Amino acid sequence: MDPALLAVELDAIDETGSGSREPTENYNVAPTDPVLAVVSRHSREHPDDAPARRIRQMRWGLVPPWTKAGTPGLPAKGAPLFNARADTAATKPAFRTALRTKRALVPMDGWYEWVTEPAGAGKAAKVPYFMTPADGSRLYMAGLWSVWRDRESEGTPLLSVTILTTDSVGELQSIHDRMPLILTPRHWDRWLDPDADAPADLLAEVAAEVAAGIEIRRVSDRVNSVRNDGPDLIAPAGPVGSAVGEQISLL
Repeated sequence: MDPALLAVELDAIDETGSGSREPTENYNVAPTDPVLAVVSRHSREHPDDAPARRIRQMRWGLVPPWTKAGTPGLPAKGAPLFNARADTAATKPAFRTALRTKRALVPMDGWYEWVTEPAGAGKAAKVPYFMTPADGSRLYMAGLWSVWRDRESEGTPLLSVTILTTDSVGELQSIHDRMPLILTPRHWDRWLDPDADAPADLLAEVAAEVAAGIEIRRVSDRVNSVRNDGPDLIAPAGPVGSAVGEQISLL
């Protein structure tokens, strides 16, 4: 995803420093990988001006500000907080401050889930599916972000982000009981507003008509390895099966 193009589409400021390098596509994003996030912040030079949308690169997997340092300049290893339940984020120490003051949108083409399905001879296998808008549009997931600094180092602060999840809706329930919290354009400004509390109504489940527009696509099991990448990973690989299990990544 090209951050400069995204900035034009969203009338945002590209703060990724992407102008000096070619944008790259990633079809198999894993926790701790860099992703793009959209935030709304006031200018440091002119704090009284209206906040502006900004495109920033962040690490997928929230690192709370109070996390201790491990290797100099890097946070200590811990549980990868790559998603958070929308219904409990306000009460969790790792997320509650970010929910009040640092909310984001995470743009993506879709997301993967793995479903346990019969594989013959009494066996079962985890089958990957890709959920993506049927009309080819881009999704924007509700996220929370954080700034982490190593107090013993003067290095660049680490920006990180997590994606909120909610109860699945419609046909998506056959894949997993949780799904990312999709926000449509009419809700973006309210969600990103840095001067207001998190809108409680936006933390509810995804609207049925939004969920109905998501295509459930069975894809290649090559996506099981993060070493594999490329558009072939999201190509249809067979019919949707009979989902009898659940994927373990979404909280």
